[in-house]
Amino acid sequence: MKTDSLFYRLFQEFPSIFFELIGNPPEIANIYQFASVEIKQTALRIDGVFLPTQDEKSPIYFVEVQFQSDVDIYLRLVSEIYLYLRQNKRPNPWRGVVIYPSRDIDTAEKENFLEFFQSQRIKIIYLDELGSITSLPIGIATIKLVIEAEDTAVSTARELINRTQQAENLQLPQQQLLELIETILVYKFPQMSRQEIEAMFGLSELKQTRVYQEAREEGKLEGKLEGKLEGELEGKQKAKLEAIPKLLGLGLTVEQIAQALDLDVAQVQQVAQ
Repeated sequence: MKTDSLFYRLFQEFPSIFFELIGNPPEIANIYQFASVEIKQTALRIDGVFLPTQDEKSPIYFVEVQFQSDVDIYLRLVSEIYLYLRQNKRPNPWRGVVIYPSRDIDTAEKENFLEFFQSQRIKIIYLDELGSITSLPIGIATIKLVIEAEDTAVSTARELINRTQQAENLQLPQQQLLELIETILVYKFPQMSRQEIEAMFGLSELKQTRVYQEAREEGKLEGKLEGKLEGELEGKQKAKLEAIPKLLGLGLTVEQIAQALDLDVAQVQQVAQ
């Protein structure tokens, strides 16, 4: 999955995270619709746009996720924005947001667009400068997980999962957020199967999976449900053990793998040998 596609899915499902990211109250998302807009009679398409659904004074937000160096990004972004405004003639003011993994990717010329940056009409966000994941709000921390180093991504994801499950009055849908964290891990570890990724979550996360929820909704007897879960746990345990060599190959220590997979150090050592 491309990184920009991952972000656009995230903003589509959790628009409040975007507004929290740019320093606005997350509730503002209630008056916006996230969409992909086409600039007519050109080959251009703006993939990330937050369009106000009610207030003509609320700004339109044009979002660009840039994980590769592009010297023309600001020229292209401003050109596309003004073409869109000319064709659609919306009365709303506009804002641009460019999201980079780190400052070193931002190599584009800014000289011709200084007034946009100085006025904050175009805002630049460097994900690696947002702060520690443990200190960030859950939504923003989930975004930052995308750039987390492979050797710490698993343990960091487990911390996020625990925070999500333990959080009270969580504004974001808990199950969707858990699935998004899993999706990010699948994206970061394409060589691992979804079953292996799920094995990293352990029993507490298993009970939040769609399989478990659907079984409850279907009204199955508790005994049958527990039997089903026991069978799944055996499969999860096997997947955990099979994941150990791959995690060792990624440079994780035996202790880190044991913590990530919720196994005993002795179990990991036995497989490692």
